[in-house]
Amino acid sequence: MTYVVTDSCVRCKFMDCVEVCPVDCFYEGENMLVINPDECIDCGVCEPECPAEAIQPDSADNIERWVEINRQYAALWPNINRKGEEPTDAREWLGVKNKFEQHFSKSPGKGS
Repeated sequence: MTYVVTDSCVRCKFMDCVEVCPVDCFYEGENMLVINPDECIDCGVCEPECPAEAIQPDSADNIERWVEINRQYAALWPNINRKGEEPTDAREWLGVKNKFEQHFSKSPGKGS
């Protein structure tokens, strides 16, 4: 089992999860984080740290798409191992549904 980041992270990107990850398996996009499912050790410490509740186990319903999205972008984006600054409008996007299709950016973040 592994954990993955889902749609709720888009435009929020709070990064509290990055601080607690013991294996540095987070990767940073311009407006979203992903977890490399091949590096995640399934410890689960990141899940409760996410204010957007964007981190889900791969055993959740209808999660297969997110496993592949996380795997794809973890291979393209830079690794991040410490919390950066959240977007200035992150709180405004908290709780907005179905953000991926219209607001997701394929561009990489800065990394750490």
